[in-house]
Amino acid sequence: MEEQATQLIANTNAFVLQMYDLLIRYSVSTLGALIILCVGWILAGILQKWTIQSLLKIRGFDQTLVGFFGAVVRYSILVIILVMVLGQFGVQTASILAALGAIGLAIGLALQGTLQNIAAGIMILVLRPFRVGEYISAGTVVGTVQDVGLFATELKTIDGLYVLAPNSSLWNTPVTNYSRMKTRMHEFKVGIGYEDNIDQAFAIIKKVVEDQKGVLSTPAPAYFVSQLGDSAVVLSANYWINSADYAQVSRHTIKAVKIEFDKAGINIPYPQMTYHVIEK
Repeated sequence: MEEQATQLIANTNAFVLQMYDLLIRYSVSTLGALIILCVGWILAGILQKWTIQSLLKIRGFDQTLVGFFGAVVRYSILVIILVMVLGQFGVQTASILAALGAIGLAIGLALQGTLQNIAAGIMILVLRPFRVGEYISAGTVVGTVQDVGLFATELKTIDGLYVLAPNSSLWNTPVTNYSRMKTRMHEFKVGIGYEDNIDQAFAIIKKVVEDQKGVLSTPAPAYFVSQLGDSAVVLSANYWINSADYAQVSRHTIKAVKIEFDKAGINIPYPQMTYHVIEK
């Protein structure tokens, strides 16, 4: 009886000591993991902010890449912190990498569309078909680029609307960048009546175009008859403008030509049809 009691006490003491040892060991590991996690999280935020501020100070550095590099720094540090936290609990690095690989494969299969957006975002950031501040159109998306992220691109339309376009849709659609080239050609067309004087109309158009501030002298403007329509003779004027002034100059030109045509009595015909009635 005494031997059984002694054995029970010994087993109990051993169990208590074992649990105490485990408690001490994992308490230290848990505390260490929490400290690493907190410090790492704060450090990741600080380094992300420092990276962004440093890149913004670099003259001529593309702002499109600033947010991307900031995010890369932050998430790279967080991955390292995660590995260190798991290491506190005795998890081997090889096991962590294997687990991350398996998790990455599973996530990749589940989020194929998201990964396409990430891949497209990387290609956009590398090849830079458009940058922050440029005016673009891609399919039905038209606006000024506000930000290019890993998943989507933010744009602001001309009427002040916010558009969030997935990167994959922008990458798989032809993009027209209206701001990339410094100059653009404006093709101005206007119809006059067959009874009107073509030379007089061209003289008015030429004077209006060349008097407009922002119209470039090189390449020289071109003036020609582009079509003999059913109701009008179509006159064309092709001239070059700085891209930044395109909208303002082209609108002013159209308005000024209409005003001068009215003063000169030159008509701008609208489509019409004449019926001839034959009486028998």
